[in-house]
Amino acid sequence: MSVRVEKQGSVTTVIHSRPEARNAMDPISAQALNDAFESFDADPDASVAVFWGEGGAFCAGWDLKYASSLEGDTNPLGEHDFPTDGNDPPRGPMGPSRLNLSKPVIGAIAGPAVAGGFELALWCDVRVMEESAYFGVYCRRWGIPLIDGGTVRLPRLVGQGRALEIIMTGRKVPAEEALRIGACEQVVPDGQSREAAEAMAHEIARFPQACMRADRRSVYLQHGLPVEQALKSEWENSIGTLKTEGVAGAIRFKSGKGRHGDFDKI
Repeated sequence: MSVRVEKQGSVTTVIHSRPEARNAMDPISAQALNDAFESFDADPDASVAVFWGEGGAFCAGWDLKYASSLEGDTNPLGEHDFPTDGNDPPRGPMGPSRLNLSKPVIGAIAGPAVAGGFELALWCDVRVMEESAYFGVYCRRWGIPLIDGGTVRLPRLVGQGRALEIIMTGRKVPAEEALRIGACEQVVPDGQSREAAEAMAHEIARFPQACMRADRRSVYLQHGLPVEQALKSEWENSIGTLKTEGVAGAIRFKSGKGRHGDFDKI
């Protein structure tokens, strides 16, 4: 199998392993990744996922050998069309790119995360890149458009003008630049992206989870809303959690836990 799952307590690591193809995405891998992340989201014992490409590459994009087999097809990738009846769409060509999970995913990026692989990295909540890792819309060379969220998520992270420059030129975006412009959140030495991402995942997993998920959800729900409506959405999304986990946490603080910003004894 090109996808496997490893668990450490409440942290799930989803591993894409097609090193012979630099983890380029074929339909079998795309379905397996989609299934793995849906299983993670449904697992009551899982809190945070790490998404890692084995063998020194996160994902080199869509498998162009497979793409070349679509020659003459009058409706290529029609099985991925968005439905017109309001039902949920099928998985994206790259796999989990259309999933709206209730729990966070941290991308551990080594080597190339280009074309569709860049889109998968953007789908993650947070990206940890190795020093030699890089992004890029390398499919610009072949006339293959971004159809797994790249034109949606990149502008929301780095701004429209910068996103357009990266998308239209297709150029390489090294890890240091990605950190500087907000396309990733942490850069670590080569070979340490998975370890660093899993450490971050364990840190997030130790907090009260209903509250963490409510705050995460609020960030996504506010996209495109006027400030007043976004504030209302935040309130309605989170007030229930405040009455339960929040009150319980206040009681722990009153008993002496977590004083002076201590995150260890909570």
